[in-house]
Amino acid sequence: MKALVVDDDLALADVVSFTMRRAGYEVIVAHDGLNAIERWQNESPEVIILDLNLPKLDGLRVCQRIRAQDETPIIILSVRGEEDDIVEGLRLGADDYMVKPFSPRQLVARIEAVLRRSKGAPISPGPVTVGNYTFDPNRSEIHLHNGRTTRLTKLESRLLETLMINADQVMTFDQLIDHVWGPSAGDRPMLKQLIYRLRQKIEPDPTKPIIIETIPAIGYALNSSATISSGNKASV
Repeated sequence: MKALVVDDDLALADVVSFTMRRAGYEVIVAHDGLNAIERWQNESPEVIILDLNLPKLDGLRVCQRIRAQDETPIIILSVRGEEDDIVEGLRLGADDYMVKPFSPRQLVARIEAVLRRSKGAPISPGPVTVGNYTFDPNRSEIHLHNGRTTRLTKLESRLLETLMINADQVMTFDQLIDHVWGPSAGDRPMLKQLIYRLRQKIEPDPTKPIIIETIPAIGYALNSSATISSGNKASV
């Protein structure tokens, strides 16, 4: 399995590469953002370990460009550990975020968890219908009853399916994290950003959500009596 390590710190890139090779990965290395894009296009790695402070093209822009074209798992590994940095990285499509200094064993464990999620089977065997829409887990699509379709990423699909299967029931933060990422693999900031991304795609007005309701200090619930607007600009 091939991994792309992107870091302008040559010594740290060597440490990460050594860690990955010991875990059995074939490692490709890039030391700037533009080269990272080029190597990703040419080598088709199964996972990317991405620094943020990169020359030529910032790591966040690298993440954004890759995510716009493909769902290759991306783990950000950065010294930037402020909540705003973590939230922005996850909002732009990273699957996980680790702060330097890091534990090599934890990095490998997180990579394995991300790869399991990216290849995971849907929670339910067939389509799930709630209100005026049907979710197809095999195609990661929401079908409105007027024929309109909205596509979702794998993580968005896992989250929506979990909420739909438990429609009108309050799902705690920890329950949703376990269903979407697996035990101890996600956290509340990651869940918050995933909820934000999903709302952008299915809510009639994402600034005033009525489909995915926030239950303060507890979690979220999907309101089966709400309907997805056929005019939602996020539909494709």
